[in-house]
Amino acid sequence: MMKQYFEELVSGIETKLREEPESISPRKVYALEVAKLGARLYSGKERISWCGIAVPFDLLSAMGITSCFVEFIGAMLASNNLAGDFIEASEHAGFGGDTCGYHRSVMGAAFKDIMPVPDFLIGTSCPCSGGLAIMENLAQHFKKDMFVLNIPQEESERSIVYLAEQIKKMVKFVSDHTGEPLDEDRLRNSIELTNQARELMLEIYGYAQQVPSPANGRIMGNLGIVIPLLFGTEAGVEICRIYRDTFAKMVENKISGVHNEKLRILWIQNRIQFKNPIVEMLEKEYGAAIVSDELNSVTWDPIDPDDPYIGMARRAISIPFNGPIKNRIKLLQNLARDYKIDGAVNPCNWGCRQGAGARGLIGEGLKEIGVPVLNLEVDCVDSRNFAEGQLRTRVEAFIEMLSNQ
Repeated sequence: MMKQYFEELVSGIETKLREEPESISPRKVYALEVAKLGARLYSGKERISWCGIAVPFDLLSAMGITSCFVEFIGAMLASNNLAGDFIEASEHAGFGGDTCGYHRSVMGAAFKDIMPVPDFLIGTSCPCSGGLAIMENLAQHFKKDMFVLNIPQEESERSIVYLAEQIKKMVKFVSDHTGEPLDEDRLRNSIELTNQARELMLEIYGYAQQVPSPANGRIMGNLGIVIPLLFGTEAGVEICRIYRDTFAKMVENKISGVHNEKLRILWIQNRIQFKNPIVEMLEKEYGAAIVSDELNSVTWDPIDPDDPYIGMARRAISIPFNGPIKNRIKLLQNLARDYKIDGAVNPCNWGCRQGAGARGLIGEGLKEIGVPVLNLEVDCVDSRNFAEGQLRTRVEAFIEMLSNQ
């Protein structure tokens, strides 16, 4: 099912771009590369690793591994309104209905043989213990070996060296399973491509901060969390370049991503992955432009190709969901200032300590700088309990409050 879906998606987008080259856009190029990644995962021809979010994907790319964080599959199932059956399968197997919908859908997909069998798995302790637990369950289900990167919570030199050494051990783990050593030249090239993408991302986010912003909820949705999957590749650089060039032209010509931009919204953590009217409602009905997601920021320095493990360790530790909540709140405050945010929307994903667990502290932190937060109690993957009418009423009240400030 998923193999055919991704192959048809790749074919459809490529045909559209070939027949109508004038229709090329950042989102189409981004969607094409994501579809190609999905097709490789399901091709049966690649070496596959299911991973945690903080894994150095550019390093795995240099080692010839097609890798992806498992939540990607949950999001894909939800975006096609298919997650419900797989979530039910995991619940029938004993997984709690109040745990993360991403992880329940992924586990259900494994039970129903929808997840490709990996060569091995690489888990990370960040961003959540639930993600690591589901990786352990998948390793047992597939009867495959698993390596765990323990991401330190504190960004100290000692912690960075500790994680860098773990990453080196991960390289040995991968080599032991593939029978091939790491090619240092390939790693250098991969890191150089990552650094190119990083520089372009800084430009993209700089343009998105302009008033009016060239960004909107669709073009920026999930970008900050998905683009790391393409770090270390020419495709990742090309996506960023097209975003940068498009935004530069829009800013030069004073073209906004949302017609008649009136309010500027920061989206916190998770997008709601299944079809829902909230983004369109905000932007088309109220001129409230979603100009940034929480992860649309660069929190790490360029990586030294001559000493990549230290740089990759710093990058992993810098992820906003890692470390004390005060660090995350500081980042959100900085984003709110840089993007001139009027209000923030936080879908408090059920069963998620990052979403629901941190909502109070995040709300207080943004309130300190005059930015109200709308907390939405929603499962970002499971549409079965989505109360559209109730959420619409809350969004309307929130926009009215922002408009009267």
